[in-house]
Amino acid sequence: QVQLVESGGGLVQAGGSLRLSCAASGMIFSANAMGWYRQAPGKQRELVAGITSSGGKNYADSVKGRCTVSRDNAKNTVNLQMNSLKPEDTAVYYCTVRLYGRDFWGQGTQVTVSS
Repeated sequence: QVQLVESGGGLVQAGGSLRLSCAASGMIFSANAMGWYRQAPGKQRELVAGITSSGGKNYADSVKGRCTVSRDNAKNTVNLQMNSLKPEDTAVYYCTVRLYGRDFWGQGTQVTVSS
């Protein structure tokens, strides 16, 4: 059974940093691309960053230069380092993986950036 568990969210002032982590189980982690999405109140869920099995990365324009996605295949974790946070980064952040033709999601972790 695939499980994704996010951690690391919290309340931070604008300009601050947070590091989110997602622990994956029930899958061959190293063989799969992983993604981070976020959903703000009243808005659609949107892609923040993705990382392929070989380490290729992509980012939403809104976070380029401020966020870094990484993976640790030995620990089955994918991380999102977020710097220079802005109030508009406030959202629930989700880890996701596509397997067997469907998307699996974690429960999310809340990030709140105060101005």
